[in-house]
Amino acid sequence: MYNLTIYKRKGVFDKFFDERSSLIIQFTNGDISKKEFLEYNFDLVRKTNLKPFLKVDSYEKGMFNYQYYNVLAKYYNMLAKETRNTRRHRKYYKYYYNKGNNYYHEKDRAALSLLKFLEFKGVEAYYIKVNSKFLKDKLYEIVLLDYEEAIFHSKAKWLLDVLKEENVFIEDKKESLIDGYINEPY
Repeated sequence: MYNLTIYKRKGVFDKFFDERSSLIIQFTNGDISKKEFLEYNFDLVRKTNLKPFLKVDSYEKGMFNYQYYNVLAKYYNMLAKETRNTRRHRKYYKYYYNKGNNYYHEKDRAALSLLKFLEFKGVEAYYIKVNSKFLKDKLYEIVLLDYEEAIFHSKAKWLLDVLKEENVFIEDKKESLIDGYINEPY
C-alpha cells in the first residue's frame, strides 16, 4: 500500500520521464527496434495529454517541450520515409515531410528555450560522427552535463550560431553519447 501511495503522488513529469527512461533501456538492450522506440515514444507523448508549455521556468518543462517536438518530428519523418516511394500515397509523403520539418524547427526552439533557462551553464556541444552522408558535418550534439539522459541533436545553423556565441560549442568531432541510436536506421 505504501508503494501505491508514492506512485499516486508522482507528478506527470515523473511518470513521463520514468516511461521515457524505460523505453531508452528497452532500446539499448535490444528489446525493441528503433522504429518501435519511435512509435512507443509517440504513444507516450500522446497519452500524457499535455501540450508544450509556453513558458519554460523549470528543467522539466523545457525537457518535456523538447521531447514532445522531437518525438513528433521523428515520427512524422518516419511516416514520410515509409510513403516516399509509393505513388498512391505521394500527397501523404509531402504532408508528413512538411509536418516533420515543422516539428524539427519547434524542437530546436524548445532546446534553445531550455538552454536559456539554464543560462547555458553545464552545456557542451560538438559535431558528431555519423554514418549518414546527408548528416555528415551537419549534425551536432548538445549535452546537459548536470542531467541524465539530456542529450539533444540538431543540424540547425541558427542554433549552432547561438551555441558558438555562448561559448559552449567545441570545434571537435566526437562520437555521440548515444552512437548506437544515432547511427541505426529506421
